[in-house]
Amino acid sequence: MLKRISALVIAGLTALSVSACGGGSGSGGGGGDDAITMGFSQVGAESGWRTANTKSVQDSAKNAGITLKFSDAQQKQENQIKAIRSFIQQKVDVIAFSPVVESGWDTVLKEAKDAKIPVILTDRAVDSKDTTLYKTFLGSDFIEEGKKAGQWLVEEYKDSTDPVNIVELQGTTGSAPANDRKAGFQEIIGADSKFKIIASQTGDFTRAKGKEVMEAFLKSNPDIDVLYAHNDDMGLGAIEAIEGAGKVPGKDIKIITVDAVKDGMQALADGKINYIVECSPLLGPQLMDLAKKVVKGEQVPARVVTEETTFTQEQAKDALSSRQY
Repeated sequence: MLKRISALVIAGLTALSVSACGGGSGSGGGGGDDAITMGFSQVGAESGWRTANTKSVQDSAKNAGITLKFSDAQQKQENQIKAIRSFIQQKVDVIAFSPVVESGWDTVLKEAKDAKIPVILTDRAVDSKDTTLYKTFLGSDFIEEGKKAGQWLVEEYKDSTDPVNIVELQGTTGSAPANDRKAGFQEIIGADSKFKIIASQTGDFTRAKGKEVMEAFLKSNPDIDVLYAHNDDMGLGAIEAIEGAGKVPGKDIKIITVDAVKDGMQALADGKINYIVECSPLLGPQLMDLAKKVVKGEQVPARVVTEETTFTQEQAKDALSSRQY
């Protein structure tokens, strides 16, 4: 797992091999799997992770013979709602989407349910109390990712009694990964009073915003020991700000990030990042397997969790040559 992402399913689902249908994404041709049309609404293209996720979905749909109607929401919930309604109007067979934020989906998801179009959540969850509005949620355990980040930090400073000043670059406000990565991290470090989050602000999962916010953190907080960034891109932007302030990333300020995209892994191998918690974007094969099952009316687990790992500097060096994204 350190050298490649495997599409493993936890919670009782056996991962099936995606059936390659040679060329294509034709809409028709014999019924069965070949006739499936999926409407997919993506968050946007805000990070290297998201770009890799989009490519995985598009490539896997083609390999599985599933016609993909793709929509980029540009990080706006209203765009996703419009896209889902358009998919309903087009009478697609299945809808999949990665929600920009957790709340505010019940109305449009009920419209899909009333139209008898199954919905699959990918990468991010919704907070709807009515879990019949979607068939399954495929993605990472973001709380666990936050916990892993916190556990590394606790271990790194186990012999220190001095206060540890932490700044946090959060993901998009209201999104599941931002909420959960924060909660998991806080749960672990909260057991020791020496760990103090002295500043926490959204960087919208982007490199540019990560740099901008980190610059502000550095001006208002001269004594920063640790940066916890909810994704690699924000961490990479923060590295630029740290270097611009004349400090050494990875030494003067220790850095923990989440994702493990290639640029982040390179920074880890170079010692500019200290620890990365993996979050795999390669969900496409699992998504297509689930789509085929729900279209056929088969039962699927309500939650499908991807298996992921963590990386130190030496592990990043070993993994870089075979990194797919």
